[in-house]
Amino acid sequence: MNADARRVVPWPGRAVRSAGPTGRLRPCAVVLIALGFAGPGSSLAYPDRPVRLIVPYAPAGGTDLVARMVAQRLSESTAQPFVVDNRPAVDGIVGSELVARAQPDGYTLLLVSTSHAINAALGRKLPYDTLRDFAPIVHTANQQLLLVVHPAVAAKSVKDLVALARARPDALNYGSSSNATALPMELFKAMTGTRIQHVPYKGSGPMLNELIGGQIQVSVAAAISAIPHVRSGRLRALAIGDARRSTELPDLPTIAESGVPGYQATIWTGMFAPARTPTPVIARINAEAVRAVQSADFRAKLIELGAEPAGGTPAQWGAFVREEIDKWARIAKSAKIVAD
Repeated sequence: MNADARRVVPWPGRAVRSAGPTGRLRPCAVVLIALGFAGPGSSLAYPDRPVRLIVPYAPAGGTDLVARMVAQRLSESTAQPFVVDNRPAVDGIVGSELVARAQPDGYTLLLVSTSHAINAALGRKLPYDTLRDFAPIVHTANQQLLLVVHPAVAAKSVKDLVALARARPDALNYGSSSNATALPMELFKAMTGTRIQHVPYKGSGPMLNELIGGQIQVSVAAAISAIPHVRSGRLRALAIGDARRSTELPDLPTIAESGVPGYQATIWTGMFAPARTPTPVIARINAEAVRAVQSADFRAKLIELGAEPAGGTPAQWGAFVREEIDKWARIAKSAKIVAD
């Protein structure tokens, strides 16, 4: 066999040079290089089919609304459907476990709220490791919390509510959509010396329906889901949980301003993938999500709903969540709050 008749079988992505004197790349080698970097299963081709975005809470809540806004933008920018899959159960733990156990290929993602960190902060027995079993992608948004009551409750301020709760211990019920709203209310109770009974729900949609119907009387709820009901008069807002006032409700005082100095609580949302998801996949979703949440129209919509866009790198998001776990663990220990 002469030299020109010899053929070399290339490794995927490796340049193959001609046996001739010029040393130029043959056309077939260029094709193989392209296939090696963008062939089936390559992260550079991601996504090439629909992506499932698990939201481990009920539809119509604040986290669900943020998830659907983000999913719509990702669908548009990647030309592949990002489908929201609500899995409300056990304060987000069931849905989170589905993602922790999913194939780390970028086609099953998770969008969660503050309860993701609080579950770990309270020392709950979890079927996954909150820090090791998830790859951080992006911090999507921050939401303020509102202290709201049913209009029939004889309280038009925080001081009124505290006086009523002290006069009638355990007579009032508060609803929570997850630990992200339960722990801020437990912190309020600890700081005011009040006794208000806890009624947990699988999401803010069902909880707000019961609050509007009068089955429960009080809640610390995400502004993004509560503000429409406050504006319609179906709920009465007493105060903002954040350290600063809301741009949408500027006349509403903070809880700290209303006789509970030092009180501060907010709720955040963000995205994760299963651990060991390829870095290029994480980078692609992060870039598309940051572009979406920081766009002018997306920002305006979030602010209108009582939330603010976030962003940042996966590393920054991972560090933030670690800090949140530590923060809520300290708060829970100081206020003697334990997991249900």
